[in-house]
Amino acid sequence: MNRRRFCKTTLAASMAALYPFMAGCEKKGTVATQANTSIRGISLGGAEIELEKAAIRELGDAMTGPVMLSGHPDYDGARKIWNGMHDKHPALIARCQNTEDICHAVDFARERNLLLAVRGGGHSWPGKSTCDDGMMLDLADMKNVDIDAAGQSAWCQGGALLGHLDDATLARGLVTTAGVVSHTGVGGFTLGGGFGRLNRKYGLTIDNVLGAEIVTADGTVRQVSADNEPDLFWAIRGGGGNFGVVSKFQFQLHSFDRNVLSGMLVWPIEQAREVLEFYAEWSPTVSRELYVGPVMATMPDGTQIVAMEVVYNGDPTQGEKELAPLRAIGTMMVDDVKVQDYKVTQTKEDAMTAHGIRSYAKNGMVKEFTQDLVDDMIDAFIPDPRAAIFTHTAGGAVKDHGELDTAFPHRNAETMLVFFTGWTDPDQDAEGKAMCKQWHAALENHTGGYYDNIEWEGDASVVGNYGPNYARLSKIKGQYDAGNLFRMNSNIKPT
Repeated sequence: MNRRRFCKTTLAASMAALYPFMAGCEKKGTVATQANTSIRGISLGGAEIELEKAAIRELGDAMTGPVMLSGHPDYDGARKIWNGMHDKHPALIARCQNTEDICHAVDFARERNLLLAVRGGGHSWPGKSTCDDGMMLDLADMKNVDIDAAGQSAWCQGGALLGHLDDATLARGLVTTAGVVSHTGVGGFTLGGGFGRLNRKYGLTIDNVLGAEIVTADGTVRQVSADNEPDLFWAIRGGGGNFGVVSKFQFQLHSFDRNVLSGMLVWPIEQAREVLEFYAEWSPTVSRELYVGPVMATMPDGTQIVAMEVVYNGDPTQGEKELAPLRAIGTMMVDDVKVQDYKVTQTKEDAMTAHGIRSYAKNGMVKEFTQDLVDDMIDAFIPDPRAAIFTHTAGGAVKDHGELDTAFPHRNAETMLVFFTGWTDPDQDAEGKAMCKQWHAALENHTGGYYDNIEWEGDASVVGNYGPNYARLSKIKGQYDAGNLFRMNSNIKPT
């Protein structure tokens, strides 16, 4: 720990070694369950290390937020993340209240070579926002969103959820591209790229980042933008959590009528070929205002469907005209597309992806929706209520940026295929994962690259996935995190 940040005395250190409860942290309820003078931790390289109680007490004294160890009444709740597949037990959880707290936690981890995981919204599908025996740096209490309505921008703390961002902006008649599940964390979502239902008109979330405050591995607070530390600003827009802990983002906002034409069009699976073949020809011609994405799934009652998620960001009358050809295809089971509050669409998948679900996912970028892809989607369909394939439609404003303009390289993709499986019984883990892998393998030849925020097994192919951007990312990683402290991510190795 950076001793300049702490008031360490010999007396305090001696006292901490005598008691099973650390005096400096006791006021915040931090409890060490072991009576000896240290607790077990794990290094960045996987070796077992000891964390002295005196040092943990110092961290607790310095931080505004609590430092939680096993035995703390809030520890079990704090350590849990969204995906129930990941049941990890960090040695300690540093729940930060402000940027200075982040600095203290980063210093503590770096100086001890301690494994560090950063939790924003806790929505990491592969579970990289937690770890066993390391430190979880928890931003859950840093969730303020401050709106500058006149300047059409927002400052959003790194622990905010997408629902917090939507609520704050929509109340002012403004919006920016956010994701499709409201309890997703803003931080990890943004750093990975940020696909959402408005990206065809406003670009990815990273295309709307004006600046950020980030704590890098040396514990320094940096204000980054296009004009200030531009290399680091470039890297955090798609390079994931490799470069530090973002304490807050500044987003560009856009004027927006929250009453939008939106909803779902649903057909029986028997009409999948007719629907998907039409979509393949029609979708490249639609306006930037129209977001339409195919879904194939089995309902809980066993009904198999092909569906289209619709959001029209513009005049509803024009949207109805543009949707008319799609609505004329086949015989729909459901058509609930109507003018309604944007928040209805933004929260409708929350229950399906509720906290505690056990879930596995894979994905791939698709440059063109071809006839061969349609054939394989139909042939590979798995009729199981635990499995679905859905899409994140891109194109439009997403393609206004070149593959080198930000760290995110997949600008030429028309859509992203996401293979999702979810269940609640731990005994189904192996079956659920195998089902997802089977579906993905059947369509993988139609994809090129993947979205880091979703992919589980991406670490081995991270170099190729970043393509022409990897060398620059690796150089910037070497400049700001030469020791690879921030490695719990789709990891970029420092040059």
